Amino acid sequence: YRKAAEQNYALGQFNLGLCYATGEGVKQDHVEAVKWFRKAARQNLAGAQDTLGDCSAMGVGMAKDEAQGVTWYRKAAEQNYAKAQYHLGLCYDRGQGVAKDPAEAYKWSLLATRQGHEKARALGAALQKELTPAQIADGDKRARGFQSRPAGSP
Repeated sequence: YRKAAEQNYALGQFNLGLCYATGEGVKQDHVEAVKWFRKAARQNLAGAQDTLGDCSAMGVGMAKDEAQGVTWYRKAAEQNYAKAQYHLGLCYDRGQGVAKDPAEAYKWSLLATRQGHEKARALGAALQKELTPAQIADGDKRARGFQSRPAGSP
């Protein structure tokens, strides 16, 4: 992966970051992992953006910054990356890094559920029990209005 990563290949950068994060084939180093995740994320690789969101939100390999985590989750979620949509839904549900917004949480859980993400399905089911019919309708309307953005679009 290193050769591909050093040639600015986003997937190689992401995979090298995963190696550093897990200690697979290299000495485990979360700071080095974040360096490679960031390079891939800046090239709009959704998986790297989601993983960098995790690192930011949890403070792994970098200072904890939940708002920055939301920024990275959003970049990946807007590319229709289900895992990031689920993570963004959790953030809106819990008010972590963003103002709590139950309808927005429901929207993102719906979008991820439509792609078969099981944890998002469970989140959506839990939200349905907590939300008012108006909030559910609002979240559903927001989900219907969602249009994914190709990588690199503004």
